Amino acid sequence: MEAEATGAVAAAIERARAAQRSWAELTYRERADALRPLKKRILARAEEIASVLGEEARKPYEEALLAEVLPNADLVHYWTNSIEELLATETIELDALSYPGKVARVERVPRGVIALITPWNYPIAIPLRTLLPALLSGNAVVFKPSEHAARAGQLVASLFDGLGPEHLVTLLQGDGAVGQELGSGDVDAVVFTGSVATGKKIGALCAERLVCCSLELGGNDAAIVLADAPIERTARGLVWGAFTNLGQNCASIERVYVERGIAEALIERIVALTAALDPERDLGQMTTAAQAAIVRRQIEGAVASGAKILTGELAEDGSTRVLPIVLRVDDEDCDLMRDETFGPVLPIVVVDDEDAAIERANASTFGLTASIWTKRVARAQGLARRLRAGVVTINNHGFTAAIPSVPWSGLGHSGSGVTNGPHALPAFVRTKLVLEDRNSAKRELWWYPYTPVLRSVAREMAVVRGGGGFFRRIAAFFALLAAIPRRLMGK
Repeated sequence: MEAEATGAVAAAIERARAAQRSWAELTYRERADALRPLKKRILARAEEIASVLGEEARKPYEEALLAEVLPNADLVHYWTNSIEELLATETIELDALSYPGKVARVERVPRGVIALITPWNYPIAIPLRTLLPALLSGNAVVFKPSEHAARAGQLVASLFDGLGPEHLVTLLQGDGAVGQELGSGDVDAVVFTGSVATGKKIGALCAERLVCCSLELGGNDAAIVLADAPIERTARGLVWGAFTNLGQNCASIERVYVERGIAEALIERIVALTAALDPERDLGQMTTAAQAAIVRRQIEGAVASGAKILTGELAEDGSTRVLPIVLRVDDEDCDLMRDETFGPVLPIVVVDDEDAAIERANASTFGLTASIWTKRVARAQGLARRLRAGVVTINNHGFTAAIPSVPWSGLGHSGSGVTNGPHALPAFVRTKLVLEDRNSAKRELWWYPYTPVLRSVAREMAVVRGGGGFFRRIAAFFALLAAIPRRLMGK
C-alpha cells in the first residue's frame, strides 16, 4: 500500500477536527445511542470479518470469530451502557469554613482528535478497543491500520458509516511513514500498539509536543508452573496460550518456568498435545514472511546456545508456514528468551522452586502479562503480587484483553498505556474543574490587604486544623469567630 500523499495526513486531521466539534456537543447518552447499532453490524458481518482475517491475516475461522467478532459485540455493549456513568460530572465537597459559598464540579471533556495506529495481528479487535471509548468520550479518531492489514482496516472504518458526522472516523492507509506523520501531526492524543522501537519514536514525538500518549508495545510473557499444578489442564492451557494466533499475540506465553517435580510429566504432555495440532484445522500461518524469518533466527540462536527442540519445524526461507515448536532451554542468554518472539514457540525452563521461577520471570525488560498454574490459589495470589506484570492470571493465560471492563496494561518495554475498562479513559478525556462561587461578600478572606488580623486568622486556622492540643484548638476556634468578621470588613 502506497503512503498517503504529502499533506493528506494534515487534511485528514482537519476533517476529523471539524467532525469532532459537532459530535462533542451531544450528550453521552446521545453518542451511545448513535453507536449502539455497531454491535449488530459486527455480528451481522461475522462471516465477512472471518473471511477477511483468513485471507489477509491467515487466521483460522474459529480464532477469527472467537477473538475478533464475539468479544467486540461485548465491547460495544459495555461501553455504550457504561460511558454515561463512568464520565459523569463529579461534585467535590469543599470545606465551608475555608471556602464559603463555593461549589466545585469536575467534568471530563474530550481531548479532541485521537490518532490511532494499530498492528496486523488482531486488526479488527485492537482498533475497536480504542475507537469505542474514544468516540463515546466525544473525540474524533484518525485511524491508520497496518499496511499488512489494509482490508481489515477498511472494514473497521466502514462499520461506523452513518453512525455519526462524516469523518468522525477517518481512515488513513499507508506505511510507517504515514504513521510517523500522523503521530507528529496536530492531534490531541496518540494511541499506538506495535513494536518497542516504533513505540519509542512515537513517544518521543508526543513528548516534543506534550501530547498524551498511550503505548502498548508487546511482551515476553512468562508462565510459572508449580509442582502441584494439574498436568492436563496446565499443559492444554500452555499450548493454547503459546500457539493461539500462531503466537502472533503480545500476550503469548514465551517462557515457561516449571518446578522440577512436575517438569518431565508436563513436558511430555505438552509435546504430545503440540504434535497433535492439525495445521489445517487448528493453525493458521504467519502473517508475514519477515516475521517468520525473525522466529527462525531466534530459534537457531537458542539451539546454538544449547536449547533442544522437542517438537516442531522451522519455516523455510520465505515461507509463512511454521509448525509450533517446543524447546527445552537451559541457557537463557539468547534472543529467544530476551526478546519478543511473536511466533509459535514455547521454551520451557526447569527450575528448583517458585522463588527461582519468580526471579527469572521478572528478569525481563517487558512486563505485560504472566500466569501462575497451581491448585493452591491462595499461594498463587501472593506470588501474583511479586510478579512484574500488568496482568496476572491464575490457571489461565492471555484472554483478558477480550473482557472490556478490565484493564489491560504493562510496564517497561511493554509500554505505558491502558486498554479497556475505566482506567483507559484518561487517554481520551481530560479533567476540567468548574468552580462556582455563590459568596455575596465584598471580599474574600485572603484578598489584599495583608493585615495583622489576617495573620491572626491564618495562625488560628492552623491550630484549629490540628496544630495544637484539644483546649488550644477550642480557644483558636473562638478566636476565629471573633477575627473573621473583622477581616471581612477589611481589617
